[in-house]
Amino acid sequence: MAELIEIGKIVNTHGLKGEVKIVPWLDYPEVFEAFDVVYTENQKASYKVKSVKYQKTNIIVKFEGLDNINEAEKLKNKTLYVEKSLFDDLPEGTYLIADIIGLEVFEDGVSFGKVTDVFSTGSNDIYVVEKKGEKPLLLPIIDGVLEEVNIEEGYVNVRIPAGLLDI
Repeated sequence: MAELIEIGKIVNTHGLKGEVKIVPWLDYPEVFEAFDVVYTENQKASYKVKSVKYQKTNIIVKFEGLDNINEAEKLKNKTLYVEKSLFDDLPEGTYLIADIIGLEVFEDGVSFGKVTDVFSTGSNDIYVVEKKGEKPLLLPIIDGVLEEVNIEEGYVNVRIPAGLLDI
C-alpha cells in the first residue's frame, strides 16, 4: 500500500449533481487539479477527479460516478488522501507537514523538543515544539528563524527569536 497524506476534508455537498465541497489542507489548492485519484479512509475507497472549481476558500469537486446529491451525501465529513509520492518533486525549501512533524528542534546544539504540530496563521507557519515536562514552544517560521531542515536525519536547526522563551 502506498503511503498517503491528507489533503483536505469533504464538508458538504454542492448542488444536486453529485459535487462535493472540500476544505483543502494545501498551501496551494490549485494543485488539486493535478490529482487524478483521491482516497478516503486510507485507500478503502478511491474516486477519480472529474472537475475542480473554486468557491472562496473551498474547492468544489466532481468525482466520476457520483451523479446525484444522495451519493455525494455519503462522503460528507470524509478526509481525503493522495499518494505521498505525488509530492516528491517539491521545490527546495518546501516541505510536507507530515515530514516536519516528529523532527527534533535544535538551536546551537541544544534540543528544544520535537515538532508535534504545524499550523498556519495566514502569514506564516507555526511549529508546535514539545519537550516532556515543559510547556509547548510556539515557534513562528519567519525570516531568520529556520536555518536548516534535515528530513533524512530527523532534525531542524533554528534561531529562536529574542524574547520568545520569556513568554
